[in-house]
Amino acid sequence: MPVIKSAIERMKTNEIVRKRNASEKNEMRSAIKRFEKASADGAKDVEKIYRDAIAAIDHSKSKGLIKTNSANRKKSHLAKIKNTL
Repeated sequence: MPVIKSAIERMKTNEIVRKRNASEKNEMRSAIKRFEKASADGAKDVEKIYRDAIAAIDHSKSKGLIKTNSANRKKSHLAKIKNTL
């Protein structure tokens, strides 16, 4: 455990940021899974769910949670699924 006050504060801040990043990354994964499930089930609002998933991926990329190539790969995967409908 750190003894210096600034190091203690930094640990607290890092923990808050880690939890926020994990939550946002989890939301992105959930949006992708929602789209995949909706497209498999043949839901009516697939287009809206697709846009939400793409927005979640772009948001994660802009926050630095995933890299650009990973975001592009995920979006390409979703577009391929969408085009087969």
